[in-house]
Amino acid sequence: MKMNNNHPFHLVDYSPWPFTGAIGVLTLMTGMIKWFHNFNFNLIIMGYIITLLTAYQWWRDISREGTYQGKHTILVNKGLRWGMILFIISEIFFFISFFWAFFHSSLSPNIEIGSMWPPSSITPFNPFQIPLLNTIILISSGVTVTWAHHSLMENNFSQTKQSLFLTILLGFYFTILQAYEYMEAPFTIADSIYGSTFFMATGFHGIHVMIGTLFLLICYIRHLNNHFSKNHHFGFEAAAWYWHFVDVVWLFLYISIYWWGN
Repeated sequence: MKMNNNHPFHLVDYSPWPFTGAIGVLTLMTGMIKWFHNFNFNLIIMGYIITLLTAYQWWRDISREGTYQGKHTILVNKGLRWGMILFIISEIFFFISFFWAFFHSSLSPNIEIGSMWPPSSITPFNPFQIPLLNTIILISSGVTVTWAHHSLMENNFSQTKQSLFLTILLGFYFTILQAYEYMEAPFTIADSIYGSTFFMATGFHGIHVMIGTLFLLICYIRHLNNHFSKNHHFGFEAAAWYWHFVDVVWLFLYISIYWWGN
């Protein structure tokens, strides 16, 4: 029976990746619980492998649909844009919950932590050392990803490649510095509400930086394979939106938690 495709929507083909992705995330979360309680890494490593393999193959299929099969028409592209906008809005509210917890605890510290903020037993980070350097790195990465976007719109292949590569390097550099800061931290996530809110907020932001860096790395590989043109590059545009969101969240984190909360 011949299928009628005379419609503006992208009805996706049957795909196993949502199912394997759910299995990967379930394995990952169960592995994290096992790691917390038994200090065993086996299940969490398996969860990472399943999730990364699923992400690779799912992205491969989407790239194929948009680049070679022509399924990302103007109307489909509009739907993808709204989907990304709504996703970023949901992420904003995700971080609002962390800021809410932080300001609730810091503006009205209870007697259990000495009625002061930071608690007397906590030695906070100096905001003018690694946190300031990380702020400069992320602001610089926002400049380079914008440079990449404008170069792509001007069909400048080499400058897009160079600026996108610089953005990825800055993302890796930020992650390395954040890991070093965590290793040198004078307090832990178990040290009162200060440690909990600090590591939850900055830790989830760090995860978003790693996801954004991976997102840009995929776009870099696609760019090297000539998947993008000046008029057809929403995959890269979505990554740039996400990266700018990560930058703005870090500015709020730096001002409120590192500087004001200090």
